[in-house]
Amino acid sequence: MPQTEINVDQALSITRSFESSLRDPKSFSVTWELVPGRGALEKAQENLLETAEKAARGGRVHAVTITDNPGGNPALSAEMLGAEIWRAGIEPLVHFTCKDKNRNELESLLYGLERANVRNLLVMTGDYPKTGYLGAPKPVFDLDPVNLIGLISELNEGRKIPTLKGSTRLKPTHFFPGVAASPFKALEPEQMGQYYKLKKKLEAGAQFVVSQLGFDVRKFHELLQVVRILGFEFVPVIGNIYLLSLGAARLMNSNGLPGCVVPDKLRNEIEAEAGATDKGKEKRIERAAKMYAILKGMGFAGTHISGNGMSYDDLEYVIERGEELLPNWPDLVRDFDFPQTDGWYYFERDEKSGLNTSTPASRNCEPRSTVGYSAFRALHQTMFNKQGALFRPMRAVASAVDGSRLEDAFTKLEHVTKGLTNECLQCGDCALFDIGYLCPQSQCPKNQRNGPCGGSCEGYCEKFPGQRKCIYVRAYERLKSHGAEDSLGSKIVPPINFDLYRTSSWINFFLGRDHSAQQEGIEKIERKPKTK
Repeated sequence: MPQTEINVDQALSITRSFESSLRDPKSFSVTWELVPGRGALEKAQENLLETAEKAARGGRVHAVTITDNPGGNPALSAEMLGAEIWRAGIEPLVHFTCKDKNRNELESLLYGLERANVRNLLVMTGDYPKTGYLGAPKPVFDLDPVNLIGLISELNEGRKIPTLKGSTRLKPTHFFPGVAASPFKALEPEQMGQYYKLKKKLEAGAQFVVSQLGFDVRKFHELLQVVRILGFEFVPVIGNIYLLSLGAARLMNSNGLPGCVVPDKLRNEIEAEAGATDKGKEKRIERAAKMYAILKGMGFAGTHISGNGMSYDDLEYVIERGEELLPNWPDLVRDFDFPQTDGWYYFERDEKSGLNTSTPASRNCEPRSTVGYSAFRALHQTMFNKQGALFRPMRAVASAVDGSRLEDAFTKLEHVTKGLTNECLQCGDCALFDIGYLCPQSQCPKNQRNGPCGGSCEGYCEKFPGQRKCIYVRAYERLKSHGAEDSLGSKIVPPINFDLYRTSSWINFFLGRDHSAQQEGIEKIERKPKTK
């Protein structure tokens, strides 16, 4: 299919139209999500490009968003498709996820995206990979969104890299990175985990926030309020609107799309509407238009619109009808009262508006402290705290063992001990201190070191629904027993340094080599040559 030719002036306007729309308080940004599908030259891909060109001509959409392997299934590369869409005359917003690529591949793709003028990135963890060639693929999750935002921020500043002669700085890139956040969690530990991680994403340099998919207006309002109380009121927030069909409603209601929340009450409404001759299309478009009006009236900087089978004409109608409804948006709030069963909210309810007050709700989650957790805390204070009674002796032992013939035996002893107590995988750069003495490498399928992904449901892990609790839910409950739950949002945890893989994390800590030691200010002792 031939691409539309654009000149340099058009290119400059395309490259920054999405960012400008979010920065302009008089504008309301609209992004439209398209799904590439599997294959390179199938009809789905051609239709997507035709749709993008129609959006470019229509002038109502500031960016077309491209999903990255949705549902964990292979699809046409969002990065490469983003370059094609840019040439079609409209800005792409590429979903840039961590699930399939290590940190070097992510950095390489960023260089290519910069050269292709694809600057808008929605940085996410990504769905857990499911299908692949000759079986399920190996998940990567080398970086999490917090660390990836940090990398992008460094590239934008001109990243300093080592060379044979010392170091040099790369030319600055021009990315506009955003992140996703879910306010639609049912439990206090789940929801607070989302907000702790959002805080880290913003501190790492996220430039905008997009909400996860949901329909509870109080929760949308909550996300706006939380971003502000975190001190990032200047960061634009985008609300997610989805044209909800009956099939999608049933799938999301049953947790078939992890992170997307459709309560029973809304599913029942959709089922009743589906009996109409148009199978409920008029109702779902009207619902989307009402959400558009509410989000704009509430103070969101824009909206992210999606829906299976949605046409550009449908999109234009949602925008036009939404603008018509805008003056009376407070009257529409009651139409979106879709709480989850026993769902927790960060703020108390405002009965007059149907939204939230500014008063934080009580945190009524029951703390859960086990004997094992209490023992870990006591051991940490004694051995791994610089003021602890055993810190100096252990540092001396580590120094003596390091590089000696005893090192292998010492490392195996540690691995056996931590394998029994913490399911240790011997990464050498331990994060137990950061997550309530729970290991993200062995107990989190996505290896998240800075907070939970968005896929949990009612406290359970996306990969093991109803079977295993999310480790951040467990950590929150543990830490709350000692009033330390807010520590989950206190510092950014770097990714594993694989130079330390299968070495002793105890030696690495006491000799100042791992991330925990560096954060504690422990003086580093260089590794000794190993005795043969």
